[in-house]
Amino acid sequence: MSQLVKNLLCSYVKALQPYQSARRLYSGGQDWLNANESPFANDYQLDSSKLNRYPSCQPSSVINAYASYAGVKPEETLVSRGADEGIELLVRAFCEPGKDSVLICPPTYGMYAISAQTFNVGVEQVALNDDFSLNTDAMCALVGKVKVVFICSPNNPTGTDVPAAQIEKVLNAFADSAIVVVDEAYIEFSSAQSWASKLAQYPNLVVLRTLSKAFALAGIRCGFTLASAEIIQALLKVIAPYPLPEPVAQIAAQALTDESILHIKQQIAILDQQKGKLLYNLLEMPQFEQVGDSAANFILLRAAQREGLMNYLVSQGILIRDQSKQLNLQDCLRITVGSDEQNQRLLEAIQRFYQSEQA
Repeated sequence: MSQLVKNLLCSYVKALQPYQSARRLYSGGQDWLNANESPFANDYQLDSSKLNRYPSCQPSSVINAYASYAGVKPEETLVSRGADEGIELLVRAFCEPGKDSVLICPPTYGMYAISAQTFNVGVEQVALNDDFSLNTDAMCALVGKVKVVFICSPNNPTGTDVPAAQIEKVLNAFADSAIVVVDEAYIEFSSAQSWASKLAQYPNLVVLRTLSKAFALAGIRCGFTLASAEIIQALLKVIAPYPLPEPVAQIAAQALTDESILHIKQQIAILDQQKGKLLYNLLEMPQFEQVGDSAANFILLRAAQREGLMNYLVSQGILIRDQSKQLNLQDCLRITVGSDEQNQRLLEAIQRFYQSEQA
């Protein structure tokens, strides 16, 4: 780092450790099973006649379609560059830098903390219980001390749904003092009911959604924030002028047609079948123990010889995610459910590694 950058860089940015995304950690691989992406790639059409114009900030074709899909009103819907931008907007709109804090419940998605730290906003932590449910008593002890509460359900990386009664308790406790964000990036893989239907009941409730997972569109970076019209209007004050590129808007609108949604549901059913098969085969091996649950498109396992196994899989072009640095996830690996062929190559590689270690 040059002396100029050292002198000018914000103090809180100097200490910031960036989020280690799948692409930052590894630049190559044959089987990407470390980013919770879909193995499916669907076809879409692009109309280039509009590419010479700036896009709409909130294109009605996308807003109306997603509002209908989620069962909310268009005025309760905001579209952004992935749900990650939704997280950032909430921090920027509701937290004073150097003064306010957010609350997270590790082990959970790392961008909640990093988004806050990027804007010099504090981070309070209340660890999940041993069964990965919320420690609601400890959370409620922070009423008046935080402005935004992040709850991931289904949770990444534990794959667990947060019980509805626990979320209700937190919503009620923070009713007059904080926004409560329920991140539902993986809701399509869960049997739990979405919180989107509760927006009118809880004015401080915000729901995050994405097209990256079940809709197999991680590459277009399109996410949604669902909240009261008042909260949406506050976020529109801090969003970029043109957050959604025209090609992204076109693809998102196509993905949200009735025909496409039916196709996506069929793909989800296939992935659920593949997940059950993969989990069964892995748990047949004595070296693995399931951790958490499987209410998402990934599974979390505690693995014998974790580091050696990770290194071997990388050498074979198979990339999964090491979660062992997360709180209470020692020796844990997260595996995205891939295609049948990818899952089979993974299983064969794991078997080869443990057989070689026993030889």
